[in-house]
Amino acid sequence: MMSPFKRYLAEEVALDHAEGLIPRREALRRLGLLGLTLPAAGALLTACGADPPTATPAAPATGMTPAPTSARPSPSGTPVGPSPLPTEAITFPGPQGAALQGAWAAAAGPKGAVLVIHENRGLNDHTRSVAGRLAASGYSALALDLLSRDGGTAAFTDTARATAKLGEITPEQFVADMKAALGELQNRAEGAKLGMVGFCFGGGMTWLLLSSNEPRLAAAVPFYGPLPAGADMTGTKAAVLGVYAEQDDRVNATRDAARAALEKAGLPHEIATFKGAGHAFFNDTGQRFNPTAAAQAWDRLLDWFGTHLS
Repeated sequence: MMSPFKRYLAEEVALDHAEGLIPRREALRRLGLLGLTLPAAGALLTACGADPPTATPAAPATGMTPAPTSARPSPSGTPVGPSPLPTEAITFPGPQGAALQGAWAAAAGPKGAVLVIHENRGLNDHTRSVAGRLAASGYSALALDLLSRDGGTAAFTDTARATAKLGEITPEQFVADMKAALGELQNRAEGAKLGMVGFCFGGGMTWLLLSSNEPRLAAAVPFYGPLPAGADMTGTKAAVLGVYAEQDDRVNATRDAARAALEKAGLPHEIATFKGAGHAFFNDTGQRFNPTAAAQAWDRLLDWFGTHLS
């Protein structure tokens, strides 16, 4: 039986195919790497709205541009926010002697410090850019590589294999590594309040850490991330801004549960749903990038951190 996070990763592949971003052959290959048999993979593609192999490929959703058949989307637009400060590749101690990797960006006179969690392809230039933009906005940032124990994202020349490896890691390991990264962030930004932001898979990781009895976070902003089943946030004190996209029914199915969990925990929170935007709208290197929604979300994020970290 697939774990909830592996199931989410498989659904991401199916959604990419349904929206015309990758061809069926590539979708089946990626689902195979995630451990699905060919019949199970075909059934998932059909369930997520993809046509069977004999049918004419579906037109992409409104506002989407079809990907080339190579399934390698080209950059979609100019990143929102300030020009990023440079990041530095760092290694720091993790649980049980593990060496964790990350990208560090130091702000001048930081107003706070932020842990950044990547999407399902690992720590890449886009995520490093987010850390650099946060630093340019006054928040020192550490982007953690959740594939550190497997050599880091750079060890995977095939991003689909990096995604598959993320699907094999236990929630307990993710939590332990994120907690260690918060400790490193504390050491590097002594006295600063700690925040967190994660995107897509990383948004799910943000919800996971909020549900893992982590009291050091003062603020968190999960972007369109899946909520873990039975999420209980009574162990955190963080103020949470949940970011969602109007055209993201799959993730939005857990939005009410997220709101209920935040209310039960008594946490300061807001749920922001951006009109006209789809899943992964903030990623300027992908074909779902929505510059208007991304700019609005960036402003909301900075306002949130300005209120709860500064």
